[in-house]
Amino acid sequence: MGLGKSERVRNHMKNWRKYLTMLAMAGIVLLVSFLVPMKARAQEAETIKSGVYAGDIDLSNMSEEEAISAINAYVETVKGTTITLIAGGDQAVQTTVGELGLFWKNTGLVTEALGLGTRGNVIERYKAIKDLAHDKKVYPIEYDFKVANINRVLLDKCSQYDQDAVSASLKRENGSFQVIDGQIGYHLDIEKSIDAVYNYLTQNWSGVSGAVTLVVEVEEPKGTAQDLEQVRDVIGSFTTSFASSGKERSANVANGCQLIDGVTLYPGEEFSTYEAVAPFTVENGYYMAASYLNGKVVDSLGGGICQVSTTLYNAVLNAELDVTERHNHSMIVTYVDPSADAAIAESSGKDFCFINNTEAPIYIEGYVQNKNITFNIYGKETRSADRKVSYVSEVLETTPPTEQINADAGHPLGYINVGGSPHTGYKARLWKVVTQNGVEVSRTQVNSSSYKMTPRIATVGVATEDPNAYNEIMAAIGTGSIDHVKAVIALLIPQEPAAPAEPTVPDQPEVADPAE
Repeated sequence: MGLGKSERVRNHMKNWRKYLTMLAMAGIVLLVSFLVPMKARAQEAETIKSGVYAGDIDLSNMSEEEAISAINAYVETVKGTTITLIAGGDQAVQTTVGELGLFWKNTGLVTEALGLGTRGNVIERYKAIKDLAHDKKVYPIEYDFKVANINRVLLDKCSQYDQDAVSASLKRENGSFQVIDGQIGYHLDIEKSIDAVYNYLTQNWSGVSGAVTLVVEVEEPKGTAQDLEQVRDVIGSFTTSFASSGKERSANVANGCQLIDGVTLYPGEEFSTYEAVAPFTVENGYYMAASYLNGKVVDSLGGGICQVSTTLYNAVLNAELDVTERHNHSMIVTYVDPSADAAIAESSGKDFCFINNTEAPIYIEGYVQNKNITFNIYGKETRSADRKVSYVSEVLETTPPTEQINADAGHPLGYINVGGSPHTGYKARLWKVVTQNGVEVSRTQVNSSSYKMTPRIATVGVATEDPNAYNEIMAAIGTGSIDHVKAVIALLIPQEPAAPAEPTVPDQPEVADPAE
C-alpha cells in the first residue's frame, strides 16, 4: 500500500532539513579550516596585516620592531621642518620642529596595529581581515613637543633681539643743542611665547613649514623734540680746582667728568654718580692716585674721583634738584668748604644720587679746563629772577691733629721719620640760604658732616748702648712733642746732624677718596 500524499510531503521536508544542516556544517568546517591556519600563521610571524598604515607609512607584514623603526625614521625627517619665530623688531628667527622638541606621542599604535585581525571571535577576526582587503586602516601619527626645548630656543635665539628703550636725548656742541632720537624697546615675554609656540604646534601646525609671532612687549622711548626744546637755561653750575694734583689724579678727574658729560635726565628720573663713573679699572680709564681709605691716604685706582662727585653735588644744589643720597668724606678735603663735599666709595657703598624734580628734562654738561672741573646743569628756569640761592658752611667743632710718637728699637738713636697724613677734625653743617630782592627769606639746613682727626706720626730710633741716652730719649718721647724729641736728639748727638736713616715722608695732600 503506497504512502499517502501528506506522508510523502513530511518525509521530503525531513530530508531537506537534513540536507541543509549538512551544508551548514560543511560551511562551518570549511570556514574554520580556513581561519585556524591563518591564526596559527599570524601568531607565528607576529606581523601586521596587509593594508595597515601609520600616516603615509605602509606597515603591511612588518614586525613590531620594523614598524617602530619605520615610524621613527619618518619622524626624524619631519624634525627638519622649518618654523619661523617672529621676535622683537619683527626679526625672523629660523628653527626646526626638532629643535622645538618634537617627539612621537602615540607609540601604542604599533601594538594596536599588530592586534588588528587577531582579537574577538572567529567571525570578528574574519570580518576585520575582509575589511582590510577592501579599505586600508590608517593610524594617525600624533606628535607632542617638549616645553623645555621651546624655552631654550626662545632664550638662545630670540631673546637676543630684546633691547631697552633709549630715551631721546641731547648733545651739546659748539654752544648749541642737537636732539638725538630715541629707540623703541622690545622685551620677549618668555612664558606667553612658550604658550603661543606650543599651541600653534599642537593645534594648528599641519606638518609643513610655518611661522609663529611671539609675544613681545614694546616699550616706547621717553621724550620728543618738543620736550627737549625746553632745555635752554643754566639752572645750576659749579667749578672746583685741582691745580695741585699730579698727572694721575688729574687724569682721573678728567675721566670721571667725561663719563658724566652729556647725560639727559627726564622729570622724576634718578641719577647715580657711582653707576655713571664705575668701575674703577684701567680699562675704564683710571690710574693709581692718592685717596682716602679708613682714615688713611693710600693709592688706589680712581683716586680723585670724589672731586668729580663733589663738584656735581654743588651744581645740583644750585639747581635745587632733589638730593636722595650724599655722604661726606672720612677726612676733610680742601677744594670745597666743610660739609659741601660728596664722597663715593665702592667698598662702603657710598654714592651721590639726585632726582630731576623739575617739570622739564635736564642736561648735564661737564668739562675740564686749565685744571678746573665745571658742571653746568641745563633745564627750564622757572624761578624768579629776584630769587637767589646760596650755601653757607658752618663749622661747629674743630679738633687739631695730635702728635703720635712711636719708639723703634730696630733703629739707632738719632733716627726719626716724621710722616703720616695729619688732618684737622671737623664737625660742620651746610645751610641753604634763599633771598628775595636781597632780603633773606629762609635758611634751611642741608646736611651735617663729621670728619676724622688724624695725627702727625713720628717713628724714633732708640737703640743705644748708653743707658743715660736711652733714658733721655724715652723721656722726650713721653712728652708727646715731636719738636722736643728732635731737640733732645740734637743734644745727645751734637757732632752728627739729626739726619734720619731713611728719608722723611712729607705730609700728604688732602684728596678725595674713591674707595673709602
